[in-house]
Amino acid sequence: MRIFAALDIYQDHTARSAAMNMAIDEAILEYATVPAIRFYRWQSPALSFGYFGRFADVASYQRERDLVRRWTGGGIVFHGDDLTYSVVIPVSDAAFSESSMSIYEKIHRALREVLVAKKLNAVVVGTDDRGLGSAMIQPVRTGITDAGYSCFANPVRADVIVDGRKVAGAAQRRTRRGLLQQGSIQGVDSGNRLAERFAQALSTNCHQREVDSAVLNRAGIIAGQKYGNKNWLRKR
Repeated sequence: MRIFAALDIYQDHTARSAAMNMAIDEAILEYATVPAIRFYRWQSPALSFGYFGRFADVASYQRERDLVRRWTGGGIVFHGDDLTYSVVIPVSDAAFSESSMSIYEKIHRALREVLVAKKLNAVVVGTDDRGLGSAMIQPVRTGITDAGYSCFANPVRADVIVDGRKVAGAAQRRTRRGLLQQGSIQGVDSGNRLAERFAQALSTNCHQREVDSAVLNRAGIIAGQKYGNKNWLRKR
């Protein structure tokens, strides 16, 4: 059983600034009428950190990376070589009524299914890891809200690990319009249609979409007011 009855897929091949990437995710949440997943690229090496994070924890990277404060929670994530994605669930969709952790886990179970099909020893932390013993790093946080730590150095409940190494984490934001989950997949081969297979593991009814001018125009406004604004970046 797939988590979504239908899913729009945005393969955004245009490399964008960190601020614009965050803004497009938020704009899609505003416009979405069915669940959507967007895969995207970075204009230059970037670092995103959670809404509740402290700028002081990432300030030393500002000369070498494009820094951005996410709207979602979670910790520090380095971008550039990763497969970055966002999932949007409008409030009208049945999946929105599920708990945040249930959604987080189901999305990562779909990813695990794809990685296992690639012959990788992938597990979802806290659900598939029984019997792994001391080789498993025991989770002490939830990736949805925690801040101030390096995300990929700290597997948390419902993250995906391969041979004891974290390869996928995410963070969420729930609003009156819907839910946004922003995730990163690192340290695995993103070739062989990984993104497409991941989307198909979320829904059997997928539709390819383009990021249209309405979304881009709205994202430009959001980026200027929020993600590209120094007051937002340094608010904590």
